[in-house]
Amino acid sequence: MINNDILRRIRFVFDYSNAKMINIFSQANTDITSDQIIALLKKEDEEGYQACNDKLMCQFLDGLIINNRGLKPGTEVPAPLKQLTNNLIFKKLRVALEMREEDIIATLALADFSMSKSELGALFRNPDHKNYKTCGDQVLRNFVKGLSIKHRGK
Repeated sequence: MINNDILRRIRFVFDYSNAKMINIFSQANTDITSDQIIALLKKEDEEGYQACNDKLMCQFLDGLIINNRGLKPGTEVPAPLKQLTNNLIFKKLRVALEMREEDIIATLALADFSMSKSELGALFRNPDHKNYKTCGDQVLRNFVKGLSIKHRGK
């Protein structure tokens, strides 16, 4: 999925204002302006669109984790990853929202998407593991859709 789409959808699901988005980015030591937020939330064909690179998306997700769960005592804000995969985005969303396997499966079911615990577990494994499975756009899209239904209704 395109990072801008994920950013736009997460903002919609939780009804974040520009100020809240700026606060989330600041949790990960990232300074961003309201104008930059607006540019990131625009669609590709709109004037003023700014692509959200993997580093910026990682900073947003890390900020979301810190905002929702706090920073572990004795640790610092993690350095942003330069390359994100759907698996890492999904994992960071799971951590930020403090969701267990059952919660994720129920959220996917809201979007009429079924997945077993073993299939889900394969998405969160280490990429070097023999049972690792790449998370496709469809899984991530349906997860965010399920979150939308759960938090905002149909």
